Amino acid sequence: MPGVTIDKNHCKGCELCVKVCPQQILAMSKQISIRGYFYAEMIDSSRCIGCRICAIVCPDVAIEVHVNGTVFSLFEY
Repeated sequence: MPGVTIDKNHCKGCELCVKVCPQQILAMSKQISIRGYFYAEMIDSSRCIGCRICAIVCPDVAIEVHVNGTVFSLFEY
């Protein structure tokens, strides 16, 4: 099963990942990071499809997507 790891100390709270997630499984935390930002967090990891869009749009490279050897294809070319 895919999983998302978000480094809360690198996230600046831009919410881009929350807006682009096709499964709507990311949300902004109610806690503040060391840098003083509300950071993104995973709210339902069981629905993650491993598309990696969140990691691609993150300007701070604070998101890693682990897919455990399975490759999910979002677009067919």
